[in-house]
Parts: sequence; C-alpha cells; structure tokens
Amino acid sequence: MSKILKVGVVGVGGIAKTHMPGWAASEHAEVVAGSDISAEALENWGAVYGVTKLASDPAELFRDPDIDIIDVCTPNRYHAPISIAALDAGKHVLCEKPLAPTPEEIEAMIAARDRTGKLLMTAQHFRFRGDSQALKAEAAAGALGEVYHARSWMLRRGWLPVRPGFIYKKHSGGGPTIDVGVHILDLTLWLMGNPQPVAVSGVAKAPLALREGAFSQWRLDPIPQDMDVEDFAAAFVRFENGATLVLETSWLLHHDTPGEDTQIWLYGTEGGCHWPSTKILETNYETRQFSNRFLQLTQDKMEPHALECVAFAKAITEGAPSPVPAEESLQVQQILDGIYRSEREGGEVRVGP
Repeated sequence: MSKILKVGVVGVGGIAKTHMPGWAASEHAEVVAGSDISAEALENWGAVYGVTKLASDPAELFRDPDIDIIDVCTPNRYHAPISIAALDAGKHVLCEKPLAPTPEEIEAMIAARDRTGKLLMTAQHFRFRGDSQALKAEAAAGALGEVYHARSWMLRRGWLPVRPGFIYKKHSGGGPTIDVGVHILDLTLWLMGNPQPVAVSGVAKAPLALREGAFSQWRLDPIPQDMDVEDFAAAFVRFENGATLVLETSWLLHHDTPGEDTQIWLYGTEGGCHWPSTKILETNYETRQFSNRFLQLTQDKMEPHALECVAFAKAITEGAPSPVPAEESLQVQQILDGIYRSEREGGEVRVGP
C-alpha cells in the first residue's frame, strides 16, 4: 500500500474550500494541517474539516516532517515566497493560479523546484473539466490541424470581488487580467499546444470601477475608490510559430450576460472548435460541404477544483510529471505581464525568453 501523503493548506479562505473535497476524495492524500493570518478563519476551518494542527505562521507547516504537500491558497502576491520556502523545505507544492504575478517570480519558483526535485503545479482547474479534456483529445488527435488563430474571453457584468486580496496591487498584482483572465488564457494556450508567445499589444484600464456610485453584484457592495487595479483588459498576442490570439477579460463590462461569459474559439488548418460547447467545425473540400459536430461528454465525477487535487496527489505517488507544468504557467504570465507593460508603454512589447 502506498504512503498517504499529508497535506498542509496555507490560506484557508474562499478558494481553499473548493480544494477540500478533492483532498478528501483522493486515495493518496489527506489534509492534516492549516495556516492562516486570521485566527478566527483558521479555527472555523479546522472545526469544519476536523483539522487540529493549526498555525498562524506557515513556516510551522514547512518545518513539520510529517507534511508532504503544501497547498497554497493565499492572495497572488504571496504565492512565490510561500511556494519557494515550502519547496526548499522539501515539500511538494500545489499553488493556486496565477502561479505568481510576474514571470521573474515564476522563474524563481521553477529554480526552487529544480534544485529540490519536488513537484510544483498550478491549480488551473479549467483543464480538468470534461469539456476541456474532450477538446484537448480532439486537438491532440489532429482534428484542428495547425491552430493559427484563437479568440478567448472571460467577461463579467458587474461581478467585481470587493475584497482586499483582489482589488489592491500589493495583494493581487492586478485585476481581472490576473484573476479570471489567467483561467481562460491558460486553457486557450493548452488547447493550442502551448506555443511560445513573443509579442503582446494590450490595454488594461478601469473605465467603470472608479466612477461615482460603482458597485458590484456581490451583495451590491460599493467599490472602494482607492482600488488600484484595472477592471478591463484586452490584448493581441503573437506566437513564435506564427499563430495569433485575441484575449478579453473584465469584471464590469456592459456585456449581455447575466453573470459571466466565458468562451474560446480555435481556428486551425483542418477545423475549428468552440469551448465550452465542444462544437467541432470541419470542411469537406471534395464535396464542398461544411459540417459541425458536438463531442459526447461523460458526467464529471467531481468539481474540477477537486479533480486537480486528486491528480496532483496521484502524480506524486506514481512519480509522474506535474499535471500543470510550471513552464506552461510561465507562458501564461509572460502574456499577462506583457499586457500591463504594453499599457504602460503604449505599444507592442516583446515577451518570452
């Protein structure tokens, strides 16, 4: 029987709760400890999940020889220092998205992974959805041919998370670009086969969040006027292989959707596809006919946030590679960082190695 991996969670607030069902479902892991700067939140979390090893300082978890995995669920700005410290302490690390707010921090995390030989994974849960897995299999089998252009967006109408961890750069590193844009961008790149980005032309601004009376649909909360991140961003991305991508993301856009509109279109030499509908669009050049088909999906066994935890523990146990390699997260952050740099510089910027 394989060893049951012991998990310590750092940051037990909102997103950590979506991980707990996965750790509970895993045959390879169990949560034994937690850490948070809020004593009240930590005690409540421990009581709900039956975890008694609780610490205000995550270093206590790093020093614990019984803990094998650190699950990092803090605001973005703290991902890199916590993950690097955990890796250097000999722990495997599952870290919430984005892996870090800057490419340089991700490079430092990769260096820590390499010198310690531990597994590092970004919690990009969109990849673990059934519709995502089905489209990835079709793309890998050649249904799209060479993908030469993509369009993707994750747009909200009035859904801005009015919490310090999201709306201040000192905690988040950015607004919807880095909060929700990271989800749709990671999935788009993964479906494209992770081509290397080389240039970005983008904008990142706050045309709605700071106007008088601005509010969020989250409990109709007013938006603090000292918020210093964008509420909208868009970009045009060029890749080394000649492919291109148009990306859009927003928390507050006047967009015709009740909450959130999340879509991807991929266009290839052999066909196109749409996510999340899993529609495949093809052309028969002999009969001069167009055809569309939808992939047959099986019901997901559990929510994708949970599936990513199960996959991470399984990879460690089997000695397999990280289910979401940090190098792919580096590509994502090169683009997102490029959007912010392009906004500051007023033109296209080079990204990548």
